[in-house]
Amino acid sequence: MLLVNPQEVALIRDWPEYLTAGLLVMVRLSGLFVFAPVFSSAAISPRVKAGFVFAMTVLLAPSVSLVPGARPVLDYQSLLGELGVGLIFGFSLSLLNEALQFAGALLGMEFSFSLVNLLDPNSKVETAVLGQMLGWLGILILLGAGLDRTLLAAMVRSFAVVPVGRGVIQASTGVALVRMAGGIFLAGLQLAAPVIAAALAVEVTIGMIGKLAPQLPTQIVGIPVKTITCYVVLIGSLGVWPGWVEQHFSALLDSAGKLLVRS
Repeated sequence: MLLVNPQEVALIRDWPEYLTAGLLVMVRLSGLFVFAPVFSSAAISPRVKAGFVFAMTVLLAPSVSLVPGARPVLDYQSLLGELGVGLIFGFSLSLLNEALQFAGALLGMEFSFSLVNLLDPNSKVETAVLGQMLGWLGILILLGAGLDRTLLAAMVRSFAVVPVGRGVIQASTGVALVRMAGGIFLAGLQLAAPVIAAALAVEVTIGMIGKLAPQLPTQIVGIPVKTITCYVVLIGSLGVWPGWVEQHFSALLDSAGKLLVRS
C-alpha cells in the first residue's frame, strides 16, 4: 500500500499559490533594487541582484502566503499594489542620497569647485565632485552601521503590515512623497551649514580688511584662505555625519512605513 504524507499533499495542492505569492514578493522587492541606497548601486552586478531577489523570494513566499489577510492572486490590483509598496521604500530612502548630493553641490560652490563635475556611474549624469564624495561616504556609513540589514528587516516586516496582494496606492501617498522630497533642500543645507557659515565669515572678514587697508591684496589671498578654512571646518564636522545619516535614514524608513496602506 502506498502511503501518502498529508503535508506533501497540501504542499502540492498549494504550490500554485506559493508561485503566485513568490511573483508578488519579487515585484515588491524590485523597488529596493531600483531606488534604495546600496542595493541600487551600479557597482553590484545585475546577476547578483537577480540572485539575491530570487533567494529572498524563495525564503519569503511560503511564509507571506500564510499571513492572515494575504491575497496571492495575480491581477492588476495586486501587481500595482506590490510595485507601489516597493517603490515607496526605495524612493523614500533614495532621498537620503539626493540630500547628500545637494549638500555636495552647496559645498562645491564654497570650495570654488562649482565647475568641477564628474560622471556619476550610478545615475549616469554629471554631478559635483564633492557630491559624489559625500554619496560614497553615506554608503560607507550605511554599511558600517548595518542599516542595509535594517532596511531588509523592514521590508520583511512590511508583509505583516500589508499582506501580499493587499497593497494600495492612494493620492495622499503621492502628496506625502512630494513633501518628503521637498525636505532634500533643508537636509542638504543642514549638512553644508557649518562650511557655508565659515566661508561667509571669511568673506566678511576679508571684505572688511580690504576696506580698511585697500593696499593689501585681499582678492588674491581671499580664495585660498576661504578654501583652507572650509576644508578645516568640513573635516571637523565629519564626526557628526554618521549620526546625522543614521538619524535621517531611520526617519525616512519610519515615514515609508507610515505610508503603507492595505486594502
